[in-house]
Amino acid sequence: AMASPTELDVRYRIAPGYYMYRERFKFALAPDAQRLGSPVLPNGIVKYDPNFEKDVEIYHDRALIRIPVKAGAAAPLTLDVTGQGCADAGLCYPPMTTALILHPTAAGYTVSGPGTRADGNPAGERLRFDAALKLGDTGLATFLAGAGWGEIILLCLALGLLLSFTPCVLPMVPILLAMVAGSTTTAGGAPARVSRWRGLALTGSYVLGMSLVYTALGIAAGLIGASLSVWLQTPWVLAAFAVMLALLALAMFDVFTFQTPGGLAAALSRTAAGIPGGRIGASFVVGMVSALIVGPCMAAPLAGVLLFISQTGNVVLGGVALFALAWGQGILLLAVGGSSGALLPRAGAWMNGIKHFFGLLLLATAWWMVNSVLPGWLVTLGWAVLAAWSAVMLGAFEPLRAEAGQGRVLRKAVGLLMALWATLIIVGVAGGAHDAWQPLRPWWPPARQTAAVAVPAPSNAAAVASTAFPRVSPAAVALATPPRVSLARGPAGAETFTKVSSSAQLDALLAHTTRPVMLDFYADWCTSCLEMQKFTFSDPRVAELMSRFLLVQADVTANSADDRALLRRFRLFGPPGIMFFDTRGKLVSDARVIGFQDARQFTGVLDGVLAASEKRAAATPRS
Repeated sequence: AMASPTELDVRYRIAPGYYMYRERFKFALAPDAQRLGSPVLPNGIVKYDPNFEKDVEIYHDRALIRIPVKAGAAAPLTLDVTGQGCADAGLCYPPMTTALILHPTAAGYTVSGPGTRADGNPAGERLRFDAALKLGDTGLATFLAGAGWGEIILLCLALGLLLSFTPCVLPMVPILLAMVAGSTTTAGGAPARVSRWRGLALTGSYVLGMSLVYTALGIAAGLIGASLSVWLQTPWVLAAFAVMLALLALAMFDVFTFQTPGGLAAALSRTAAGIPGGRIGASFVVGMVSALIVGPCMAAPLAGVLLFISQTGNVVLGGVALFALAWGQGILLLAVGGSSGALLPRAGAWMNGIKHFFGLLLLATAWWMVNSVLPGWLVTLGWAVLAAWSAVMLGAFEPLRAEAGQGRVLRKAVGLLMALWATLIIVGVAGGAHDAWQPLRPWWPPARQTAAVAVPAPSNAAAVASTAFPRVSPAAVALATPPRVSLARGPAGAETFTKVSSSAQLDALLAHTTRPVMLDFYADWCTSCLEMQKFTFSDPRVAELMSRFLLVQADVTANSADDRALLRRFRLFGPPGIMFFDTRGKLVSDARVIGFQDARQFTGVLDGVLAASEKRAAATPRS
């Protein structure tokens, strides 16, 4: 915060068991470095550090640094504040840089950036609730550290509601509907109409089970510093859960029935009758299993809560935040469950068709779960099979009788559309298509692409920053040290990503780049990563801006030790995550992208990073 119009106070809150070095703080002001005064640092505790083999001053708990800046700047200034710390256990972390923006005023400056407070606010005032909704993971963690319990619960409920419309929650809808629909049956065994209150009770129990699992997994992930969803999204685990859903779906089609011996069934019925809720308890268990099957979204809100837990160790407050976040995600499910009485028709023998519809939804969910671990052509062909099966069930190939009602005509029309879609997919797969939603893409006119150009690694004497970044596809950078990194085709088609698999490879690449760098954390099982590829990176404006970056990708699918080290370095709990570096290889700390962003949002981030990089490159040429 600004202590006065020309003095900036930078406060560090240091977690228990950690400390920061006084001599490791560095400050750089651009583009007018002469306006930076001499920072005033408090006296620290003198300690002999075996890492540097000398006495050093360190700070525990907190540090306040006052930085004077001369007034009179004509344009905003960027202040880079760099600090380094270690754990008492002996592990030291790389220097971390935070960029603060100083905006000129008549008397001095106002400040903006990660964790900042507007000029003129009373000491100790926090960001407003509505502003917190716009924060990234690091900003959200800072907000949680100073917010009250009521604010945290309200904020997390709101963020959870936003997450309820993501692909990580939507697959739970067919599971929930199938469970609610099967909770009440007629004498003939067909599903019966469910009352609104019973639907709400079943759904509430389902969401409670889901929330408890989310909370437990999140607390564990925050404490151990890694996302347990990484382990739950391995191919074998995904395949096992997908088989479970497929078996449930086949049971909906009456391919077989889950039947226990008569004596055991009677005993189980008597036991269930003695348990309050009966099916309510089963709904609770299904909710817990569903949370494990689908897995929570690694979006900025969840990453911020996990980061808060890992930094502070406050398990109770972090658990409350996660529980509220999970219930926010469950609001959509509660709405579906509460309206199930209106969604599901009245009882009747023809309701078996509704049961078959839910079976198709479960099959689609099972297939969606394993999409990330199967070849693209096989995934696309699987959707064709499901579409063709749907067409058959809807009676697309049955003759339409003269006395058929409007409902029968509509079913046949939808069935014919599904049959047409299946045909287009099969034709597309034969031509090389890997997208069921764009099956004829192989026959589209080819997009204009710019050929990649090999760029040799410059020597330190020749490496200079360019203020005008070339608008060409990024190419491999020939690193001065082996091994040479491999290349992968980027999702935008014309863009090429340089793959790195360790911090050493990344550091070597950053040491030789003369262009801004975009580092994309990716995994095959990451749904939001695939969304970014399909909907964001493919946007023409985004692709044009990305061509001005050196594109780097860290594929953490294998979750190896190097993968986990890279994630820890940038305080990530899993993909997706995108980091940016300027032309000097320094991290742009206020441009982190966590979770999915649409093309409009991501374009704004890219524009901001490019503008800041050009200003820094012009003000401080790389030596």
